[in-house]
Amino acid sequence: MTQLICFALAEEAAPFHKIAAKRPGVCTLIVAIGRQNAEKAVRSFLAASTPDLVLTCGFAGGLNPELKLGDVVFEMGNPQPATGSQSEPPYVGCYEKLVAAGAKPVKFFCADRIATTAAEKKKLRAETGADAVEMESGAIHAVCREHGLACVTVRVISDPADEDLPLDFNALAKPDKSLDFGKLAWAIAKSPGKIGALRKLQKHTSLAAKQLAAVLAQVISP
Repeated sequence: MTQLICFALAEEAAPFHKIAAKRPGVCTLIVAIGRQNAEKAVRSFLAASTPDLVLTCGFAGGLNPELKLGDVVFEMGNPQPATGSQSEPPYVGCYEKLVAAGAKPVKFFCADRIATTAAEKKKLRAETGADAVEMESGAIHAVCREHGLACVTVRVISDPADEDLPLDFNALAKPDKSLDFGKLAWAIAKSPGKIGALRKLQKHTSLAAKQLAAVLAQVISP
């Protein structure tokens, strides 16, 4: 069985790479930030390979105040269509494995921008009823539906609902949504007091990535 594990950023995937290297049939794909990048990357992969299961993974912002930093959350997406095979499809049992690993079932909202403030997250929660927000899974699920592939979102909370990010990363992004390091350097130069908060965010995201990898290690096939 082959499994495709998608991440937007290399930083999200880093702790998982060591695990994936020891698991035959597990492929990791960095799709970049945003719907368009994710769709393009997954379509390109599927043009050459057909996995049995797709997981869309990475960081998520908390919208539900009950979700804490490092909580791994998931949403079941496209079940694999019945094929008549007697073998168990990869989608079956995934829910149980995730729950057993400590992950929590939630509702996601796939946004077009990073929710950078607690006020923005509160508004999204009220408008969508979602528990967490991210930027790629909606597109990945849509592509998987077209191909009849099982797909599950598995994310980790990197910034809870009541937390503001230290900078507006939307304003620091290039047109392709990647981070413009020149703009980042200028933003830090203008507000050096943000350095401590940025270091704290880096520490939190590193912890979150490790938590996600630990759960994925229990979910993907050996």
